[in-house]
Amino acid sequence: MTITPPALSVFETLESEVRSYCRGWPAVFDRAQGARLTDEDGHTYLDFFAGAGSLNYGHNNPVLKRALLDYLERDGITHGLDMATTAKRAFLETFQNVLLRPRDLPYKVMFPGPTGTNAVEAALKLARKVKGRESIVSFTNAFHGMSLGSLAVTGNAFKRAGAGIPLVHGTPMPFDNYLDGQVPDFLWFERLLEDQGSGLNKPAAVIVETIQGEGGINVASPEWLRALADLCHRRDMLLIVDDIQMGCGRTGAFFSFEEAGIQPDIVTLSKSISGYGLPMSLCLFNPELDVWEPGEHNGTFRGNNPAFVTATAALNTYWADGQMEKQTIARGEQVEHALKAIRAESPGTPPDIRGRGLVWGVEFEDKNRATAVCARAFELGLLLETSGPQSEVVKLLPPLTVTPDELDEGLRTLARAVRETA
Repeated sequence: MTITPPALSVFETLESEVRSYCRGWPAVFDRAQGARLTDEDGHTYLDFFAGAGSLNYGHNNPVLKRALLDYLERDGITHGLDMATTAKRAFLETFQNVLLRPRDLPYKVMFPGPTGTNAVEAALKLARKVKGRESIVSFTNAFHGMSLGSLAVTGNAFKRAGAGIPLVHGTPMPFDNYLDGQVPDFLWFERLLEDQGSGLNKPAAVIVETIQGEGGINVASPEWLRALADLCHRRDMLLIVDDIQMGCGRTGAFFSFEEAGIQPDIVTLSKSISGYGLPMSLCLFNPELDVWEPGEHNGTFRGNNPAFVTATAALNTYWADGQMEKQTIARGEQVEHALKAIRAESPGTPPDIRGRGLVWGVEFEDKNRATAVCARAFELGLLLETSGPQSEVVKLLPPLTVTPDELDEGLRTLARAVRETA
């Protein structure tokens, strides 16, 4: 299909230069349903972006939309700060019964604010309060958000530079396989902790993504994660798992750390927890860590009741019977098979493919290739984004509700884009 970029408009004349996604997708979108968006000119696009992982159940999911409309039509509470509401009670009860109890997870639930970085800030603040220490350890190529505390534990140099001030109290360590297997896991970390002359202040916590999304789809092995959890336990450090993008079923299980068999001290959730793209985030933690004073950490929009409504509907619809996890694993195998075919037919050095469930990355030897592939895919009607420190990875993040036929269509379009940019 032929795409005509929109004429110079209010987006260019009034909106800040900080906008980014719209530059790679020059269209004015108007409607969306399931795994597809339609622009104002009637062109339809298959969506392998899913709101950066905020739309795991697709656009305007009919079950969630019905629950939301019913709630609004009866004049349900829309803004409630941290007041007790029927919508919040229904969410908390469902979250406990559908997710926490079946997994034997004892977590308390905190509503820190509307976005993922709010949850990360709360997690870091709580860890420091509990342990009485300032230092936090993060990992190479990590991404945890754009506010100052989150940026301090983020690896990307471009994003860190935007802070404009020194980002202190955070120390990076090598992520799984960062050194290509040449150094035993955590050798450097352990040595710094043992050596009184290392200069490393004893950390309050370690924060990690089980799969680094923005960092390039870097997948931590279950063995590495278990070793990290053991290290934290032995060294009296809290383990924080940032499950903002990889949680809510993206990797198969609802929590991405389930496969490794670990139980983090603190977990952050956002993006698809509301199920409908409505702002919502959670900070989960073991009960003994709940040392907050009333009002010590708050926010005007931490109680987004419409998001509670759609989140409850999503949990009841997709997670009460265990079928979503099986479906996502099956869809992931479909993606892996197609990506292996793309790799096999690629001339020269074959691209590297990696992922789990319904998050995958394709990295080419030519660092500029991923951007070209995504641009061509857009021209062909497929939305894809790049990730990695140099935007060198094509990132696949389709809705979990994508059908096998839609998945096959998108993967064929990706294969064509790869061939046509060789």
